[in-house]
Amino acid sequence: MTHPTITIALAGNPNSGKTTIFNAITGTRQKVGNWPGVTVEKKEGLVHRHGYDLKIVDLPGTYSLTPFSIEEIVARNFILDESPDVVIDIIDTSNLERSLYLATQLRELDCKVVFALNMMDMADARGLKIDAHKLSELLDLPVVLTVGNRQKGIDDLLAAAVELALSGTPPQQKRKVRYNQEVEKAIDALQRYLTTHIGAALPYHPRWIAIKLIEDDAIIKERLTAIAGDGFAALLEATQKQRAFLQDRFNDDPEIVTTDERYGFITGIVKEVLTTSPLERVDISRNIDLVLTNRFVGMPIFFFFIWAMFQLTFTVGAFPQDWIEHLFGLLAAGVGYLLPPGWIEDLLLDGIISGVGTVGVFLPNILLLFFCIALFEDTGYMARAAFLMDKIMHLVGLHGKSFIPMLMGFGCNVPAIMAARTLESKTDRILTILITPFMSCSAKLPVYIVLAGGFFGARAGTVIFGIYLAGIVLSILTGRLFRTLLFRGADAPFVMELPPYRVPMLKSLLIHMWDRSKMFLKRMGGVILVGSIIIWVLANFPQAPELRQAQVQESARLEAQFQSEWQAAEQSRRPEIEARHAQALNALSQRTKSEQAARSFLGRLGQALEPVFRPIGVDWRGGIALLSGFVAKEIVVSTLGVLYAVTDDPQANALESALRAAGMTPLTALSMMVFVLLYLPCLATVAAIRRETGSTGWMFFSIAYTTSVAWLMAFLVYQGGRLLGLG
Repeated sequence: MTHPTITIALAGNPNSGKTTIFNAITGTRQKVGNWPGVTVEKKEGLVHRHGYDLKIVDLPGTYSLTPFSIEEIVARNFILDESPDVVIDIIDTSNLERSLYLATQLRELDCKVVFALNMMDMADARGLKIDAHKLSELLDLPVVLTVGNRQKGIDDLLAAAVELALSGTPPQQKRKVRYNQEVEKAIDALQRYLTTHIGAALPYHPRWIAIKLIEDDAIIKERLTAIAGDGFAALLEATQKQRAFLQDRFNDDPEIVTTDERYGFITGIVKEVLTTSPLERVDISRNIDLVLTNRFVGMPIFFFFIWAMFQLTFTVGAFPQDWIEHLFGLLAAGVGYLLPPGWIEDLLLDGIISGVGTVGVFLPNILLLFFCIALFEDTGYMARAAFLMDKIMHLVGLHGKSFIPMLMGFGCNVPAIMAARTLESKTDRILTILITPFMSCSAKLPVYIVLAGGFFGARAGTVIFGIYLAGIVLSILTGRLFRTLLFRGADAPFVMELPPYRVPMLKSLLIHMWDRSKMFLKRMGGVILVGSIIIWVLANFPQAPELRQAQVQESARLEAQFQSEWQAAEQSRRPEIEARHAQALNALSQRTKSEQAARSFLGRLGQALEPVFRPIGVDWRGGIALLSGFVAKEIVVSTLGVLYAVTDDPQANALESALRAAGMTPLTALSMMVFVLLYLPCLATVAAIRRETGSTGWMFFSIAYTTSVAWLMAFLVYQGGRLLGLG
């Protein structure tokens, strides 16, 4: 049996270590997209092991294959319709009974399955011993022991999967759930009916279809409608007859009966293969939770972690930031040396290098931010943060689970809004989506670093933490307002598992960090580059020849003055005169470009909008930068770089220097940061809101509400600061 490429699907419960094993197998050889027709993340990787090309598909994490959530439908449809050569079921060994429910459903699908008993180290720490050999015998399938975050057993797991894929033997029909006599009679009756009346046209095994009909599976009924045609009504009547029989016999829904039967089967297996050590073991996760989820100290610790994340992002990221800034400075000097003066040189220097460079220098900060978020997720602390926020979120009428999409919004609002689909209630989903844009995404971080770093010095990290905290507070207040006025109803209950703490694998952390940071790099080479060019064109046309002529005349006068002073000065004073001359020429160039920008299309638009932004302390250049942020928030920084023409300044932190020289104060900078925190989401986020809510009305409501709140809060900060004498 030849397989040019063996397809292996990874299935498992959330927090079972499935993604860790996927990363351990594929490394950086991953392709991320969406499953066809749904916005659920799809991960694939192609590796060469044991002499074969292996296509590894990471299915969404699910607790069962009952088609209620999108994740369950995607996972089941892939196994049924794509027919992977092998399914590896990742089992959390420390939660064997819960994990085996999905495993029993996979066995009913008649696919080739390998069990990976993962997290064996954690099971040992809890005093749990599992007889893997006996489990393999009972279920008649291969079982491999793994510790994903240490890469133990990964090679054995792939070897077992390849061997099973090449075995050529059909899946065994034994060692599956055997239901009680009445349920089995109903299954047999429907199975015979399906075989007799539909036969070869059946898309899946008739026993499995019969079970799904008894469970009133809507997707299977829909597929059988097209296949059975006119005979579907008779099939439906036969199904209802068997369901009514079981309902009468057990006084309960048939799907609940089959679920109970599966758990009975699982309980029997667990008793056979699991033994608990009589020795009392220390449950490390539970002991850590006594502190981290404590009602008194848990919340301060959480805020300390968030504060430390931003301090680390700002301080450690500053070192490579200087190197990147120096690299762009060398690039600008090289372009200036190679090209003659003219509009092409200006476009490259002031448009492309200045626009992209002023954003590109913040790549280390973005990498550090995503690394910290990945650390929270991989250690299990993200779920604790949701648990801690549960009581606060109930003030909004939501529960702690809604805080996870909000916390993900620190990275990017688009996947955060998509993550809201895990919430059961449609009202909860829409409310969470509407308040998530107040969570400050990584695209806003460059703006904060420029303004906080330029005007608040050593306190910049604390100021940025305060901005993020303000976003959380305002999202909660907004949620309470919306729940009172727009989404009245009872609070949803909070049921969320707290996974055990795990030591994160560095490789997995780096993969998560890089996957999310690639978006930043793509935007640098795409929307930010194009946006910078457009901003430069609008800021430099129509041309004002008289300004260029005046610059040439003034430059000639300064040159003559310099030559006169230089020749008359002593040798020791000449370097000082040269420095003053260079500074004067640079100031002349800045004034000319500033005046040109003021007379340009962009300047006219900015001056027309200045009455809107002046009450919050922002001039026309800042207003244009904020307006450009609708496309992508990073463009706010690149627009400021273009408008202030910072490439002529050889020193580091050139943009901050230009902003201070233009008269910006710490109060103005704080007002602008507050506005950037709260105002309308970027274009990609707006599209995500439209897609996830299914409503253009909610999309426009979000734009109008966030921008109104942003202007009001910035106005209060700026005007309040002036009244207090802080301006």
